Amino acid sequence: MALIDGVLAGIALAVCVVLLLRLVAGARRRDRFDAAARRTWRASRQRAVALWRWPGQRRAAARAADEIIRRAARRDADQDGNVIRPKAFHEGRGPRKPH
Repeated sequence: MALIDGVLAGIALAVCVVLLLRLVAGARRRDRFDAAARRTWRASRQRAVALWRWPGQRRAAARAADEIIRRAARRDADQDGNVIRPKAFHEGRGPRKPH
């Protein structure tokens, strides 16, 4: 428990020192510091959200890929290696227009 108290006290001390230095700095440096702090906060928040959503997005992508593979396997098509040509392309509709 003493370790946690020491860590929290150290963090509080660091925050207080940073805020004190911010007060002492001039207006231009304070604005630059505030802008850097906002950028850092936004970047860390975006990373945290991306890490939080990553497993769900990965599962969704895997499900979508499985569905596409299942649909491709069910189709009535000729397969030449990894190229799949549906039989509807071979119907006698005449030549296709290039435009």
